[in-house]
Formats: sequence, C-alpha cells, structure tokens
Amino acid sequence: MSALITPVRLRALLAALLLVSASGLAHVAKPTQHLADQHAKVDLQTLFPPAFGNWRLDTSMPVTIISPDVEALLKTLYAQTVSRTYVGPAGERIMLSVAYGGDQSDATRAHRPDVCYPTQGFEILSNKDAAIDVGAGQPMPVRHMSAKLAQRYEPVTFWFVVGEHIAISGQQQKIAQLRYGMQGFIPDGMLVRVSSIDSDAEAAYRQQARFIADMRAAMPQPSRLRVFGSALAS
Repeated sequence: MSALITPVRLRALLAALLLVSASGLAHVAKPTQHLADQHAKVDLQTLFPPAFGNWRLDTSMPVTIISPDVEALLKTLYAQTVSRTYVGPAGERIMLSVAYGGDQSDATRAHRPDVCYPTQGFEILSNKDAAIDVGAGQPMPVRHMSAKLAQRYEPVTFWFVVGEHIAISGQQQKIAQLRYGMQGFIPDGMLVRVSSIDSDAEAAYRQQARFIADMRAAMPQPSRLRVFGSALAS
C-alpha cells in the first residue's frame, strides 16, 4: 500500500488540523461580541426585492417547501425567515426561502436542506458542489441538490453565508465560525435556498442560476455583501 498522501487527503488533513487548533483556541478565548452588531440590522423582507429583472412576486401560490413542524424549528433557531414564490416572463415559478440568525454558533448553525428534506420524506437523488455565473466576475460556489417526493421533483440550489463568507459544506461553516471566534466575534449566518418543481434538474439549475444572477444585479452593494458574501459583493 502506498504511503503517499494525495492532494485531496492533504487538504482534508490540513482542514482537520485547523479545526482542532481553532477549537482549542476558541476554548481559551470564547468570543463575546456579535458580528451582527457591527453592521446595519438585517431585514429579510426588504433585503430581498419583491420584483427584479423579469421576475415578480407571485402572491397566488404559497411556498410549500417545509412542513409546519420544521418551519417551527427554524423559527426557534433563526431570528428571521422569509419564503416567497416568484414568477418569470414565461410563467415559470421559482421558490425562494431564506433563514437568518444573528448568532451562528453550534446551536444555531444553518439547518441544511440535505438534512431537512429527508426528514420530510423526500428522497435525495443527487447532492453535489457546483459553481454558477452570477455576473460577479468569478464563479459563485453553491450546492445543487435534487429531491423527490412521490411525483414531485424539486431541484434545489442553496448556499450559506457565515459573516461575510460563503460556506457550502458543514466543515466550511465550522471553519468560518471558528475563524471569527479567534477574532473575538460570534458571526451571524444566512441560509439561502432557491428551488423549483421540475423533473429536468439540469434545466432547473440553469434557470435558478439566471434567477440568482438577476436578483444579485438588482441589489445594492450592502445587500449583496449580506447575501453573497464579500467576494461577490462588488
């Protein structure tokens, strides 16, 4: 058996070492300042515009992404949640669901869709890292998940923002949280989820990417910072 460490294993090892060392430092100097207090107060209702590009808020259809018991759990974990359906120029519908918490600690770290959906009876058909073009000059990292419940096929694009940084995996969330903790801050966190009902997952992901790009283009820079992180804010 070869003793060589592959680049993938080396990155995993370095990430694990960072987690261990950061965890030890976090115990020595526990953060007490909330990062959210350093910025203007977040209001999800105004942060996400009701209309942008060719998309308009659809008030005729409720968003049915999560069950009432899961929604109740999210409301206990997060300071704010918002769920909307938008309709496009050809009648296509996109669902947007956002959860925000001012304390992105272990107790309130984002409730992941790839954990949330199976608890509601969905079968996860695929779940992978991806990158989309949102007109920021660089690809935006996201997670693409395709779920199925009976005859309902729901492709989902989602991402997290911890403080001012996008974090896709649970490990990335934890590392971002610990990095802020080493600076004395408790970061805030946001989960943004975009989905649609479509049996063609790849076509749905392309449409969702256009929706996300249009939404970003309509936002002022301070809003972009909160929703897309510092790397994609300009």
